[in-house]
Amino acid sequence: MTLKLLIVGGVAGGATTAARARRLDESAEIILFERGEHISFANCGLPYYIGGTILQRNSLLVTTPDQLRTRFMIDVRIRHEVIDVDPVKKEITVRDLVKGEEYRERYDKLLLSPGAEPIRPPIPGIDLNSIFTIRNIPDTLRAEAFIRDRGPKTAVVVGGGYIGLEMVENLSDLGIQVTIIEMMDRVLPPFDPEMASIIQHHLLNRGVQLHLGDGVQSFREQAESTIVTTLSGAEFRADMIILAIGVRPENDLALKAGLSVGPRGGIMTDSTMRTTNPDIYAVGDAVQVMDFVTGQPSLIPLAGPANRQARIAADAMFGRNSTFRGTQGTAILKVFDLTAAATGNNEKQLKALGIPYRASCTHPPSHATYYPGAQGMAIKLLFSPEDGRILGTQIIGGEGVDKRIDVIATAIMGRMSVFDLEQLELAYAPPYSSAKDPVNMAGFVAANILRGDVGIVTWDEIPTLDPATHVLLDVREEIELRTIGMIQGALHIPIDELRQRLGELDRNITYVVYCAVGHRGYVACRILMHHGIQCANLSGGFTTYSYARS
Repeated sequence: MTLKLLIVGGVAGGATTAARARRLDESAEIILFERGEHISFANCGLPYYIGGTILQRNSLLVTTPDQLRTRFMIDVRIRHEVIDVDPVKKEITVRDLVKGEEYRERYDKLLLSPGAEPIRPPIPGIDLNSIFTIRNIPDTLRAEAFIRDRGPKTAVVVGGGYIGLEMVENLSDLGIQVTIIEMMDRVLPPFDPEMASIIQHHLLNRGVQLHLGDGVQSFREQAESTIVTTLSGAEFRADMIILAIGVRPENDLALKAGLSVGPRGGIMTDSTMRTTNPDIYAVGDAVQVMDFVTGQPSLIPLAGPANRQARIAADAMFGRNSTFRGTQGTAILKVFDLTAAATGNNEKQLKALGIPYRASCTHPPSHATYYPGAQGMAIKLLFSPEDGRILGTQIIGGEGVDKRIDVIATAIMGRMSVFDLEQLELAYAPPYSSAKDPVNMAGFVAANILRGDVGIVTWDEIPTLDPATHVLLDVREEIELRTIGMIQGALHIPIDELRQRLGELDRNITYVVYCAVGHRGYVACRILMHHGIQCANLSGGFTTYSYARS
């Protein structure tokens, strides 16, 4: 018996499912419905087309309807919107958007890949012609035409997440002065404060204005501009507005079909991507996923997981034993000259779930410093205090960030620990790394903490320390203090003088030692501990502290 598979929606989920299904069964009848004109396009490339990095629109088209028809014998119906699902009759209702006609189509298996839509809260003025979201190619072309025809000089980007910051860079590359309005107290909310602060400094240095901790109250037109009024009463004048405040799952069809959805609207599926109806599957940004690290339900709209889910759904429909392990949220972002990447959980998520964790911050160079061009990076590692299992990582820097986040993402998938990071044998040559790779270094530091080789204090604990029991000890060189500064109230003893000046230290108090990035602080702590002096190292040193506190 020939199986009839209907697929609602294209892009990463739907188009990948269609191609995989055909490779598994040459005789199956496969129909893909897409309400738009494009069935598979590079969503992640849209900001770079607006900014001019990607010059040709056709470069954004991953697969065309003709390619799916010719190579995979898929019945592709663009400009056809599925408006209803009858799971009892196993039929869908389709509207032909060109002819204006409706018809029904029977299915044996149905795949929902509707994606997610940009959040557009009911803010007064949100439908003004100067306000844009960037979800698909028509959105992108509309924004591009506005820039080309109107020549905006200023822009406000509402939202400081991944898409928001990509738009900030690309608008800035066009010579547009950009202001970010973000309701949270920092950009990149998935990153912890001391890490996000590095990106914020970089944005300010590139001329981007930041307005944080405040949401938008209204938009209104004034002459040729748009006035953005925030909840605090601040006003910003701009020629164009980009809304990048997140997305929500498109679950209308799922609800009409009586499928279960999670508390945040994601379609619930099992590990084979089957919904609560055995003949209906769902993939992509519309589905609720399991967080691989915590085992908790989550919404993580990323292209990589959507593609994997699509393959797994097709496998399951055609009798293959394939399961989705969950998503750990591995993501990476270019912000001007910096790269920001993360995988796993951050501190806020772990605290909310009551999961115990420890953290370490390191600042290794991207490759051997004697080889020209080494760039610094910041690595924050979150790990279990019980067994050292890696719970999450954030990395910010120049070259080499992508390599290191992928190594640690792989380690998380393998349920490895910080002790395993110490032992990883990674490729080394001076242009690419150091004999002790930054990943190894992060493992060494975290493992030292768990073994009790050194205690740590984090940047946010400094203001809470009692000066009667804790004294800051700066072990950097004098020139560093003069050129970079120091933490107020700290005692200064350069590390190379420490052994000779131990008599100046009070053995009844604890010294919080710090250097530039933590390495000399660790060495100093080991000296002090061998001499019976209580101490702890400031994690990430003055570099982490100064970014986070400024």
